[in-house]
Amino acid sequence: MDSYNQLIEEITANVQHINSEAGLFQLKAEYLGKQGKVTALSAQLKSASVEEKKRIGQELNALKEIVTKLFNDKLQAITIEQANAQIAQTQYDTSLRAEWNKRSRLQGGYHPLTLIKREMEDLFHSMGFAILDGPFIEDEFHNFTALNIPQAHPARDMQDTFWFADKVHCLRTHASPIEIRAMQELTPPFKFIAPAKVFRNEEIDASHEAAFHQIEGMVIDKNIGVQHMVYFLEKLVQEILGHHTKTRLRSGFFPFVEPGFELDVTCHLCEGAGCSFCKGSGWIEFCGCGLTHPNVLIAGGLDPNEWSGFAFGLGWDRFAMIRYGIEDIRHLQSADLRFSQQFRSY
Repeated sequence: MDSYNQLIEEITANVQHINSEAGLFQLKAEYLGKQGKVTALSAQLKSASVEEKKRIGQELNALKEIVTKLFNDKLQAITIEQANAQIAQTQYDTSLRAEWNKRSRLQGGYHPLTLIKREMEDLFHSMGFAILDGPFIEDEFHNFTALNIPQAHPARDMQDTFWFADKVHCLRTHASPIEIRAMQELTPPFKFIAPAKVFRNEEIDASHEAAFHQIEGMVIDKNIGVQHMVYFLEKLVQEILGHHTKTRLRSGFFPFVEPGFELDVTCHLCEGAGCSFCKGSGWIEFCGCGLTHPNVLIAGGLDPNEWSGFAFGLGWDRFAMIRYGIEDIRHLQSADLRFSQQFRSY
């Protein structure tokens, strides 16, 4: 026990004089290493009786725990002291924040189309709609035929299509093919939206682009009528554009719905007074809509005598222009950081 107590006093005194991690680890090896002083005490166990081995073994374990704690506490104290010394020597330049702000002006923010897409997806998701996607390259069946647009149908002339060399595949001209794929795969009743980038070989101007974005939506259930569609779309416009926005419903032709309609909203620039953007009418087309045509239900594998529904499609580029007062759709495709920078949230 005398050796035991002397060893603890010796280690405690030596540890207090150590000021570096390297010196502490070296000292630890002198006591707890294979040739260390504490380890050497274990040699006494060889000549001890069974009862002495038990007592000496317990004392050695207690000694090792005490010594280990001394070293760990000292190591923690050295680490804190070194950290405090480094902090004391560090100089902070308060002008760095201003310099960061200067650099940040060269950075963009989320694109308005991204902001609109997220907002629309969150809105529809809260209403119980699924969010679906489909391929950019479509075949003729899904892009035209299944949507009640056969080969000789005049509606094909309304969409200037980017065809591939095989004249069978094309860049999708609308998001409606996703509806066909959904009907073929889902079990009704169901409702979903399909945000999609679409392509048409059109002349580019302030309100037309060759590549733009649509959000198609579909609701399939039993006994769906026009009244359900009108109520839903009016509530949708109020949620998106505000309760002050007025709407009007006009007859429209779309091969995949019957009857078909076009929903207009008051112009965001002139608030209905008439301007160059709305061509003096005070109204802007918001979306096309209608009850799903029976031929489309059949192409999607559904029985039109059992199921009915409505579909709608809106250009989310146009919605972004309405929301943010963008007067030229070409800004959305410009990749100009000065444009997207305006929509930063920081």
